[in-house]
Amino acid sequence: MKMYIFIFTILLNIAFPNWEYQPGNFSISRIHYSGGGDWYSDPSSISNLLNYVAINTMIKVNPDENKVKIGDDDFYFSKYLYLTGHGNIKLSNEEISILRNHLLQGAFLHVDDNYGLDASFRKVVSELFPEKELIALPFDHELFHCYFDFPNGLPKIHEHDNNPPQALGIFHEKKMILLYTHESDLGDGWEDQRVHNVPKEKRLSALRMGTNIIIYALSR
Repeated sequence: MKMYIFIFTILLNIAFPNWEYQPGNFSISRIHYSGGGDWYSDPSSISNLLNYVAINTMIKVNPDENKVKIGDDDFYFSKYLYLTGHGNIKLSNEEISILRNHLLQGAFLHVDDNYGLDASFRKVVSELFPEKELIALPFDHELFHCYFDFPNGLPKIHEHDNNPPQALGIFHEKKMILLYTHESDLGDGWEDQRVHNVPKEKRLSALRMGTNIIIYALSR
């Protein structure tokens, strides 16, 4: 497994407990997109996930999510991007170009379908990477085993259509630059428990899977 960067980070934290990432701690930037979709859905999800990561790993985090629009100054400093919602995504040609270049230059994007996003997202991804295809990740992929073990792949957190959860990726030079989680609703599991009444074990699975995604992205 390509865990060298993560292992180095752990050793550095042990040797230098006051060391922090430069220019800051690990953070997640939520993309504010147009089109009428609720890009802001599951508002407590990212901070809960980051707090779980801070408690259960040695990654130093900033628990406050960033909210960015593609092309804003803060966007270019965002290496871990997150996009979710239930409805329509609309990106301009300029935003498509900027996001594409940012991902090809090393950023990582996790798109989590909160049910209803699929058709719109697949149109957007075809514009982002017309030369690439979303590839279904097999159960033995590193994403499912790099920290917590998920022998059956992506966990099912919230049931809608009785369809199996899917994790799909876009790859560039054998490196995943975009992860799409579909029919899972990880964000619902990261939310405060009272919001969706997700059972404790499913919520734990969602937080653990989210931790794996972060560690995988950092160790690519």
